[in-house]
Amino acid sequence: MAATTHTVSNQVPPLVGYDVFAADRALTEAVERHLAPERLAGVREELHDLGRAAGSAQVQEWGTQANENPPKLRTHDRYGHRIDEVEFHPSWHRLLGHAVAAGLTDAWGRPGGHVRRAAGFLVWTQAEGGHGCPLSMTHAAVPALRTDPELAAEWEPRLTSPVYERGLRPAAQKAGVLFGMGMTEKQGGTDVRANTTRAEPLSVDGEYLLTGHKWFCSAPMSDGFLVLAQAPDGLTCFLLPRVLPDGTRNVFAIQRLKDKLGNRSNASGEVEFDGTWARRVGEEGRGVRTIIEMVAATRLDCVTGSAALMRQAVAQAVHHCTYRSAFGGVLIEKPLMRNVLADLALESEAATVLALRLAAAYDAGTEAEAAFLRIAVPTAKYWVTKRCTPMVGEALECLGGNGYVEESGMPRLLREAPLNSIWEGSGNVQALDVLRALQREPQALNAFLQEVGRARGTDHRLDGAIKDMLTELADLNGIEARARRLVERMALVLQGSLLVRWAPPEVADAFCASRLGGDWGAAFGTLPHSLDLASIVERARPVAH
Repeated sequence: MAATTHTVSNQVPPLVGYDVFAADRALTEAVERHLAPERLAGVREELHDLGRAAGSAQVQEWGTQANENPPKLRTHDRYGHRIDEVEFHPSWHRLLGHAVAAGLTDAWGRPGGHVRRAAGFLVWTQAEGGHGCPLSMTHAAVPALRTDPELAAEWEPRLTSPVYERGLRPAAQKAGVLFGMGMTEKQGGTDVRANTTRAEPLSVDGEYLLTGHKWFCSAPMSDGFLVLAQAPDGLTCFLLPRVLPDGTRNVFAIQRLKDKLGNRSNASGEVEFDGTWARRVGEEGRGVRTIIEMVAATRLDCVTGSAALMRQAVAQAVHHCTYRSAFGGVLIEKPLMRNVLADLALESEAATVLALRLAAAYDAGTEAEAAFLRIAVPTAKYWVTKRCTPMVGEALECLGGNGYVEESGMPRLLREAPLNSIWEGSGNVQALDVLRALQREPQALNAFLQEVGRARGTDHRLDGAIKDMLTELADLNGIEARARRLVERMALVLQGSLLVRWAPPEVADAFCASRLGGDWGAAFGTLPHSLDLASIVERARPVAH
């Protein structure tokens, strides 16, 4: 038998060796829009360096290796001593180290810090999504700790450091640290006020011993955690270090690691506290209020992380269809496939533009922008994260059977896609949070309406959607049962208003026609055929730079 039966042809070259940042026009334009001109050149250089690394063969291999070799729990050493350590593949540490060095845990103290970090997070996590969890929580811990100036002065320089040091040692001996979070308990779930972990005060003010458990503890290998526990005056926030100042291990029993659908490279543990030492953060009984700023920041990372997954899925789909031939021509030139790709590109660009707008609001630091974020963050978290899974699934289908095979990388994206919709409060939690803001914080609604109102009069479909949204907001009958519908409409109006102001006309026109004007089917690829679909697809194509 001949060794070679045929010549392999019509196979797509890998999408590798390119600048992930430069290839994303929606993202590069957003960075230029939201950063001050005097800072733009330096930030662009940072993001191009990060983009070239994220698109390299080496870093893509790191992502594959980290997911093919998930973390392992070591509860005891060889002599039977309890150690409660999590072992990671070296590629996990390489990814995390590169991310920390690139400033992805440092946003709060730099001019334009949130925009530059959000853009970097969106670029870098396209290579591997799992290690974004400790990056996000370390970044988000800063505003919670700032409720206690003494704690902030001690820990913030470590949290924002560009140095990643693996291994458990006293925090004072490390140039940089990572933080995790533990709120969810078995009996409480989302209802954290039902938590039963106890906090007993010690003689030293601010010090406590915790007893209880956390059903989900993110990144249990971290140097410290923000947790909630019941103190004498109610639910309170605490800082729990893994290693005590004298070098001894704090009581932190990792009972098991969760076997998750996706996010395989990252460890999520179930932990027990039994006389575990911790320091109070904020006042007793105000735990939720103290930790809520951390939650809000991680919710924004859920939006940004979903935007990253969407962008990578679109990039892979458009790249595949640029090279793959079928029925007498390349797929990207087929009208029906072009419709699908354009529809996916719209979803991706709308998510990116919204994520960077929210990051810019953090950088602004004004009362008006803070009021806007109060509604815009849970609205975006609800909608963008929920759109991620069907969008990534459709992008996978563009590759056909090749996309269903692990080597394509698409199954990993699809398994990761539902995570951000669940983490930091699932869809119902976000929708109810929006209702709470609408009912209790009228300034938040005013700020939201002012934002979408900046685009009124520029597109009749957007104007009609704004009018319909205002009608729904005025009707309180059955408001909780209608919450998802209302928040969806608010998210689409917000995305539409941003695209009308900032996106190319063909992108804004297609978004308004489909998402706001009703000229859209129930699946991707049902855009009106009269739109400039070719330009939308070309804009989304990841051209090598």
